[in-house]
Amino acid sequence: MTAKVGIVLLAAGSSSRMNGGDKTLELIDGMTLLERLVQECIASSAFQTTLILPPDRPDRVAAIKHLEVQTVIAEDAQLGMSASIKAGIKALHGVEAALIVLADMPEITRAHLELIMSTFHEDQSRTIIRATDADGTVGHPVLFARQHFDALQNLSGDQGAKQLLKNYTVHKVMLNGHAATTDLDTPEAWQEWRASKRLS
Repeated sequence: MTAKVGIVLLAAGSSSRMNGGDKTLELIDGMTLLERLVQECIASSAFQTTLILPPDRPDRVAAIKHLEVQTVIAEDAQLGMSASIKAGIKALHGVEAALIVLADMPEITRAHLELIMSTFHEDQSRTIIRATDADGTVGHPVLFARQHFDALQNLSGDQGAKQLLKNYTVHKVMLNGHAATTDLDTPEAWQEWRASKRLS
């Protein structure tokens, strides 16, 4: 029987480096990044997808209101990424692993999610699986088996699960190009990325 994996899509960040803009609402071919990533997640074979949102971004809620996805408001999102991860893990039920996906990564696709999940399905002793670029540079998404859920619930600050990744063996899965490390946090980064992809 295939192990059930839940996706936790973290979209509760403040976009503090966007000069008043919202990186999750940047358009790619006429669709917001947030909408595109939610669609990629729910189209995958994941048992469930949980979208983590902050309490003060109604535009993000509006962007995905037509999609059938479980949403959780991280009331303490201002405390950092750990608060969002905790909210996501708490919302998961009946799964053997959680695939943590960041909402500012425009090159992540359903195929990438499937590759990471299938790696876990093939060998569940790989309790942490982390995506890398084609050159081996580590990035995201990252999958954690259920045995790490308690540790994830005890995270603090804005460092995410970095300490957890240091303490355990991490199995790496290579994604194409720079998909695992392309996260766009500033208007300049978005402009450069669009130019490289010839997008408007």
